[in-house]
Amino acid sequence: MIAVVVGCCQSPRHSTDLTFARTVGCTMVEVTVTPRSSLADQAVQVLVCGLAPSQLVTLRAWLTDEHGERFQARAFYRSDGAGTVDAGRHAALGGNYTGVWPMGLFWFLQPDSLFKRLVKRDVMGSPFLVHVEVFDGLCLVSGQQGEPLAACTAERWYVSPGVQRVPIREGRVRGALLLPPGPGPFPAVIDLFGGAGGLMEFRAGLLASRGFAVLALAFFAYEDLPKALTQLDLEYFEEAVELLLRHPKVRGPGLGVIGVSKGAEVALAMAAFLPQVVATVWINGTSFLYGNPLLYKGLCIPSIPYQTECIRFTELGAMDNSAIFTDPRSPTCGASAIPVEKIRGKVLFVVGEADRSFNSKLFAQLAMARLPQDAYRLLSYPGAGHLIEPPGSPLCSISSLRGNPLPVVWGGEPQPHARAQEHSWQEIVQFLELNLSPAPAIKL
Repeated sequence: MIAVVVGCCQSPRHSTDLTFARTVGCTMVEVTVTPRSSLADQAVQVLVCGLAPSQLVTLRAWLTDEHGERFQARAFYRSDGAGTVDAGRHAALGGNYTGVWPMGLFWFLQPDSLFKRLVKRDVMGSPFLVHVEVFDGLCLVSGQQGEPLAACTAERWYVSPGVQRVPIREGRVRGALLLPPGPGPFPAVIDLFGGAGGLMEFRAGLLASRGFAVLALAFFAYEDLPKALTQLDLEYFEEAVELLLRHPKVRGPGLGVIGVSKGAEVALAMAAFLPQVVATVWINGTSFLYGNPLLYKGLCIPSIPYQTECIRFTELGAMDNSAIFTDPRSPTCGASAIPVEKIRGKVLFVVGEADRSFNSKLFAQLAMARLPQDAYRLLSYPGAGHLIEPPGSPLCSISSLRGNPLPVVWGGEPQPHARAQEHSWQEIVQFLELNLSPAPAIKL
């Protein structure tokens, strides 16, 4: 780590690899993030030293995403008797969070512009560069705080060294395969997102960094796939399963599927109809077909129409869609239920109880009622919203969504949502490791 005294013509914003410090009195103030380079789901230590005892300071973190949007968080601390602030031990007094949050500067980032969601698009080429700065006293407004006492930059990667990305364009299947380093074979996972379409790879990159061969699978609004989702053609997803299991670095015979929102609905249907799916992670989805019928080998499961006339508007002008889903307990909805009783593998249900998209806990409960007790596990988090993602992704409670004329409400409260993401991610990785591990050898 290199320490540099900040002069009037030097700005930490122009550096990606230096720690900047400033002499205050007889000591040099320094802030460090350890390790400086890490995976986005890994914890780091944020430490400030060289302050005066009981000095009031503002810690600020900020980054700029690939679209040029800035996200930032700040917290107010008072140093201890040794002139140190350790985010892992000391409580924030105010700011974007209060209390002891070792990762608070990363987990509570907020966009400068309304309705923006922090998503890493290019997982291979670059990390997010998180700039951490220390200012004397309270800094309430950006741009008015002058030079920081100290600053440093941390790298937050979505793939570990050696992970490979292979674009997939085979048959009808479109996506990206992320492979861990080494010869394999590796347990396989298909990664699905929701109603925005396109291709997202940040979760797949982190899972590949944990030793899984992950196919980030697009199913509409990507390359030559349909622009809009009109039906769920399960044979497309079956083709993706077979493609992945044929790969020489993939260990079969089964694989896992993880999905959020519409992707969770698809994941549950895949588990019901495709015997190769032995582990399913369902995050805030439905257990009925809404909006799009499911087609598979001559079978058609009809969908329940959205009650779009029940959309509500919030005080910020966003769309609250929670009322557009007909109560699945209505007798008219029975024919649209995903036949979860056909599932032969294991299911992990992950629920945010403050989900404002729909009543995801009810959908999980209705699915679990038709499963054997040893076939599922429920993780239900009060205060967590719809977009439960790996830790390092700050809460997005409202954001713009492709195809929607107005931003959409996702729900959630920052602190319980952050704890839900930390806990559920650990459980998801362990669930996949356990259920995709090789069968024990039979002793003769």
